Amino acid sequence: MTFQTLCFYGFAAVTVLAALAVISVRQPVHAALCLVLTFFSTACLWLLADAEFLAIALVLVYVGAVMVLFLFVVMMLDVDIAPLREGTMRLLPVGIGVAVIMLVEIVALAGVRALKIVAGPDPAAEAGVSNVEWVARVLFSEYLLPFEVAALILTVGLIAAIPLTLRRRAGLKTQNPSRQVRVRREDRIRLVKMAADTQGERSP
Repeated sequence: MTFQTLCFYGFAAVTVLAALAVISVRQPVHAALCLVLTFFSTACLWLLADAEFLAIALVLVYVGAVMVLFLFVVMMLDVDIAPLREGTMRLLPVGIGVAVIMLVEIVALAGVRALKIVAGPDPAAEAGVSNVEWVARVLFSEYLLPFEVAALILTVGLIAAIPLTLRRRAGLKTQNPSRQVRVRREDRIRLVKMAADTQGERSP
């Protein structure tokens, strides 16, 4: 087994374990850190496959946008964040662990580049197209069914998130769009007519 193959299986194992931790841990912050680790490990797999554009797009789009969406959904679920603020030091070991794993993956990638390991024939180069175009062709031809299943799972998760955020809870402030549309001037402004004070200030 070559060093590059060992790195591939290591990155894949970290990706699977981190993805399982996202849906199994109880702390939202822990889940967010595991999600970052999942995306980063997946980007390392893309770098091993010489797909640098896809790797940087994964980090920028998913870590930059999906992570914000993930935290936004957590806030919309009305999670009590007071204990999270009080126990910030308890979250530090998980953050350090994620950072150490990411550092090890970076060092492993640097080792693969330093050894100048030849990965074998590049299917994208043999097809005469870029690796992005080759991945798109394979994804939407040979792996079309898994891609559609993943899209269906994401759609179901999106639909399930809506009832979770709109469920009725005591003390929760909600908006009623229909009432906002039917609002009248009298509901927003009340004109009060008061008599003018013509005597001025009275001396004590």
